[in-house]
Amino acid sequence: MRIVIKVGTATLYQNEKLSNRIDNLVEFLVELNKTNEIILVSSGAVGAGYTKLKLDKSKIENKQALASIGQPLLMKEYKLRFEKYNQVVSQVLLTASDFDSRKRTKNAKNMIEVLLKNKVIPIINENDAVSIQELVFGDNDQLSAYTTYYFDGDMLVILSDIDGLYDSNPKENKNAKLLKIVEKIDPKLMDTPTNPNDKFATGGIVTKLKSAEFLMNKGLDMFLASGFELDDIKSFLIKGIHKKGTLFKGKKWK
Repeated sequence: MRIVIKVGTATLYQNEKLSNRIDNLVEFLVELNKTNEIILVSSGAVGAGYTKLKLDKSKIENKQALASIGQPLLMKEYKLRFEKYNQVVSQVLLTASDFDSRKRTKNAKNMIEVLLKNKVIPIINENDAVSIQELVFGDNDQLSAYTTYYFDGDMLVILSDIDGLYDSNPKENKNAKLLKIVEKIDPKLMDTPTNPNDKFATGGIVTKLKSAEFLMNKGLDMFLASGFELDDIKSFLIKGIHKKGTLFKGKKWK
């Protein structure tokens, strides 16, 4: 099974510092890679850059600078941790425009196939340092959905500070119910205000719903779960037990 795992900035960083959650993530991915093909889509470059240089991220040029500083720092952190398990990883920087070109998409896909065939885990991120449009309007939720579809993934897993889709805002309604399985997304949910917890995050529940809808229309699945505590996604992917988190079912299930 080819699984794309997307992890957000809010999961990787806490109080403007790299969280030990990255260690748990790496351990999980190494285990999962033994029996599956794994592609990691990782946010966090801007957050990593900010740990070295405090710039006002509201300015595009500053955010680009932070991304250029942070990208090698983030990859260094991943590389050091994966090396403990003798797991080889690679860095792949993409933009939305790479998926607009058949030739570039094919070239990227061929490269990904070589990496996966050799059990290398590709770590994909947006090329934020040069992609103004992606910085302003894009997010890695959408990038991970495109990665799943164009690189022949079977499922996208988004690990976030949002642990699933609820029938109402759980921060405002203590009786909000988790929706474990979603086969159709209510259009009204797309109008939910984007309010990510982390100041370096660019997404929220809406971007995740858009990614889910994109994949569902392609007949693919998406699973949304907490990246803070990996028990739910481990249970689902390794044990086949759906405890918590939301499974968005593609049309192939209908």
